[in-house]
Amino acid sequence: MSEFQLSEYGGASVSPSPVNRMMASFATDFREGVDINLGVGYVNENTIPRTLIEEALHAVMSDPKKYRGALNYGGARGSSNLIASISNFLLKNEIGSLTKSILDSNEIIIAPSGATSLLEGIAHILPAGIVVTSDPIYYIYSNFLERMGFEILAVPEDAQGINTELLEEKLNQLGDKKRNIVFIYVVTVNNPTCVILSHSRQQKLGELAGRLTRELGREVPLFLDKAYENLIHDPKVPKPISALTYDQNGLVYEIYTLSKIIAPALRIGYMIGADSSFTKAMIQKTSDVGFSAPLIMQEIASYILDFHAAQQIEKVNRGYREKALRTKEWINELLGDFVTECSGGQGGFYYYLALDGVEAHEESALFKFLTRTTDRVEIDGPAENKNPRVIYIPGQSCVHSQGSLTEISKRQLRLSYGFEELESIHRALQLIREGVLYARGR
Repeated sequence: MSEFQLSEYGGASVSPSPVNRMMASFATDFREGVDINLGVGYVNENTIPRTLIEEALHAVMSDPKKYRGALNYGGARGSSNLIASISNFLLKNEIGSLTKSILDSNEIIIAPSGATSLLEGIAHILPAGIVVTSDPIYYIYSNFLERMGFEILAVPEDAQGINTELLEEKLNQLGDKKRNIVFIYVVTVNNPTCVILSHSRQQKLGELAGRLTRELGREVPLFLDKAYENLIHDPKVPKPISALTYDQNGLVYEIYTLSKIIAPALRIGYMIGADSSFTKAMIQKTSDVGFSAPLIMQEIASYILDFHAAQQIEKVNRGYREKALRTKEWINELLGDFVTECSGGQGGFYYYLALDGVEAHEESALFKFLTRTTDRVEIDGPAENKNPRVIYIPGQSCVHSQGSLTEISKRQLRLSYGFEELESIHRALQLIREGVLYARGR
């Protein structure tokens, strides 16, 4: 039988991405209570408000006048109840210093399946070209963009986020290729590093989008992914300010999610931006894939935002703050002698480490020790009952292959303190220490 004739994207997708391959391999025989997941960025189960979701479901079902057709098809733009709830939630909780006039002058649209589906839509709506982003990169989206035919211009970050001085240098080096820049994409609490984008850097990115728009004679939008911004749990960090507050050219689009503060399974992501041809195309794209998120999920989210949002966010952040502090204590205690760099711990639920003289990629001794694939039974355990395993995201999967960080990335890894409980995190860090010592031949 002949092979399928695939599109370029289809052909590039036959082989799974590195992270997809690694996580799928591990998940096939993951043992609850034995193996420890510091890799997949799942939220902590204790942050999911089961009782509130159940309460919301009953409230929605018992009020068909307000929540019309909640079990039927919805529209492509999203539930009017949820859109109003989002607007009220942002204003009431003073998120991003947004005002009613700013929100009234922009559109709020609901994604078909979480914030990631909005990112996917962008790649279909805009023509292939160069995407400017920070390095380390949001590896899942960057890999997808490249399979869609985009080119990544990855710019290293520092303690304030993407380094805009380096970005200017890289733009100058592009020469005539600068005309191929399509959009700028930055995660404001970066995944994987959890470095928080400073307000001044955000402003410079907005100014750059405006300048490129004028130079190229077409709009070059700035997409700010705020997936983790509601999880800034360090009280010393200044409250973020929305780039929409100073966007004069309608070039800023902000992407949010309720996955981290309520529940990923609700699949609620939303975008705020100008009522432009791009926004209209995004709404049509949502229609093409079967309307926005299931209406019942949107109405449940609307109810929770209306009546429980502030308490829920406070509870979630209180839990992650405790975990961040305890995890950092254990990193210092158990790995401090081996760590040369460490970012994270102020927002989101990741720490990003660089090890001293020890590699952490998939072929490294450390990775094989922690996944019990050394082929040494005294380390791996018997084939039918492997010793406890620890999964993490290697730094090599988190930087761009053509960027300047490829060498150091061999020694980097992302650890999530989100999903597992503290006892398991402590045990995992003990095992990582054992793995580092093993990798050093001790």
